[in-house]
Amino acid sequence: MNNIMKYKGYVAEIYYSDEDECFCGKIDGLKNDLISFEGNTVKELKKDFKKAIDDYLQMCKEINCLPEKQCKGSLNVRLGTELHSKAKIKSIEKNISINELIKDAVATYLKTN
Repeated sequence: MNNIMKYKGYVAEIYYSDEDECFCGKIDGLKNDLISFEGNTVKELKKDFKKAIDDYLQMCKEINCLPEKQCKGSLNVRLGTELHSKAKIKSIEKNISINELIKDAVATYLKTN
């Protein structure tokens, strides 16, 4: 089971470090920036997570740059040749773009799981 935390549009995956004997987490999906946090208890972890996000957003504001987002709305999906071909044929049959077909497939999958 994956443990995640969410705050102000950011999602972090949480791990336990046996070596450091603490919980730790980081915001994956940022290209240029690193946001990580830790805590010895869940309460400390949550507090440090929110502080890390707030500090990051404040720093971006101070240096007048836009904060990075984890999900920008586009991604590169590697389907393999056979699945790509089947998706292309189905998109032509439905008279929609392959992007729309994949978006619909993901939306349907997320509704059923």
